[in-house]
Amino acid sequence: MKIARFVSMACAVLLILVLGFVQTSNLRAAGRAPAPDHQSSDTADRTPNIAIPDSNLARDAARYIRDSEGEFLFEHSTRVYCWAALSAQRNGLPYDPELLYVAAMFHDYGLTENYAQSHLRYEVDGANAARQFLRSHGVSETTSEQVWLAIALHTTNGIPAQVSPLAALVAQGANMDLVGAGYGDFTAEQRDAIEMAYPHPQDFAEVFMRTLYDSLKHRPETTQGTGLADVMAYEDPHFVRRDFSALMRNSPWAARK
Repeated sequence: MKIARFVSMACAVLLILVLGFVQTSNLRAAGRAPAPDHQSSDTADRTPNIAIPDSNLARDAARYIRDSEGEFLFEHSTRVYCWAALSAQRNGLPYDPELLYVAAMFHDYGLTENYAQSHLRYEVDGANAARQFLRSHGVSETTSEQVWLAIALHTTNGIPAQVSPLAALVAQGANMDLVGAGYGDFTAEQRDAIEMAYPHPQDFAEVFMRTLYDSLKHRPETTQGTGLADVMAYEDPHFVRRDFSALMRNSPWAARK
């Protein structure tokens, strides 16, 4: 049994290595200059068996996010990229590895201390930061807007898949990593390979929900109508979810009758 499991794991790692080779080839074909063959010290430690784009843009994004978010959210974001990339391969969705990686890296950036005074939705804060990052690296406005939309919409179920493959993949990757949406669509070997490289902490759910709450408790109004309101109610027994039906029944229009 141990030998069979070892062979399965080896096959999974080989699959991800092939995925990484295909992605690097796509980058070169697209005309983007790849970074030098070696990875910088802060991103090389666990990426050889993961399909992380090897480019200056990707490495700058990883460094920026790791320094700003810390290891917990950085590893979550890396897993989001991996799930999304594997999903794209399985479903034949076209995607740019660099842009998908940047979108995955920044999708939770709005939860950082930089936005302790913000009253925008945290998704919008992250989208704005990603757009500015891409602009600073000479990425076109049109492309930057694609990443903006993917991040801004990643918590809005039912919409991303209608916007673009990039938006669909970011949402799929985030939902897989948070609640296991689509868990059975990945093979056990794929799941084990990614978990070996970037494992979920045992208390991942509790820590992530506390991270959400700590980042959003000063702007609870931005969570209404989203799944984030569930987190607020879980962490704060005094939080009251907005009732849209009550809003309609008590609106100025209803009061006129």
